[in-house]
Amino acid sequence: MIKALIIDDEPLARSILLEYITDFPEIQVVKECNDGFEAAKAIAEFEPDLIFLDIQMPKITGFELLELLENPPPVIFTTAYEEFAIQAFEQHAIDYLLKPISKARFTKAVQKFIAQNNASSYQEKTKSFIQKVADSNRYIDRVLVRTGNNIKIIPVSKINYLAADDDYVCIYTDEGSSLKKNTLSYFEQNLDEKEFVRVHRSFIVRINQVIRIEPYDKDGHKVILKDKTSVSVSKSGYSKLKKALEG
Repeated sequence: MIKALIIDDEPLARSILLEYITDFPEIQVVKECNDGFEAAKAIAEFEPDLIFLDIQMPKITGFELLELLENPPPVIFTTAYEEFAIQAFEQHAIDYLLKPISKARFTKAVQKFIAQNNASSYQEKTKSFIQKVADSNRYIDRVLVRTGNNIKIIPVSKINYLAADDDYVCIYTDEGSSLKKNTLSYFEQNLDEKEFVRVHRSFIVRINQVIRIEPYDKDGHKVILKDKTSVSVSKSGYSKLKKALEG
């Protein structure tokens, strides 16, 4: 039996998918979800073999939901929007269905999934696809952090600085800190370089949070931020920060 989730904020869209799925007795829909928060909990609980995922939903998008998952299940996207690079979806997801979804098109997508024999290879493709989407949007405007069953949305505009912490990045705001499983390099590439600069292999700071730069040790420097935090600055980081401040 194939366990599936339907994730869509539109009841009519969910009901149409449920009707189409009756042609596939090997698929069991274990949960219908109205939004990404509910879906994240359901995926952890049911560990589905397949998800039917809308993109534009309240609270968090379909892309952001996938970002929260360490090992996202195979996904068939269902959306009313053409602008999400259909060709890319066809290459890196099982399929991309444009609403209104015809039964014939749905059947083709599910048959494609059933023919998929290498799930682990698919998951790697899905991760690659998510990264390509992030890259195509160029700059992120918020970060989603998952702690247990809770999901926190951090607007990038609230971030003061970021610090590497083993396999995580610690994100600091005026409200406190949060851990995100990611790399500092990811944030370096996806935060606006006009607002953030990587000053050290372990730190990225928001430029407008910098009060002053001070000498530290023989050849080193540190920056003092508005909240009085002291952050180490490497030689290359010092050059980048000076250039950013002067610009």
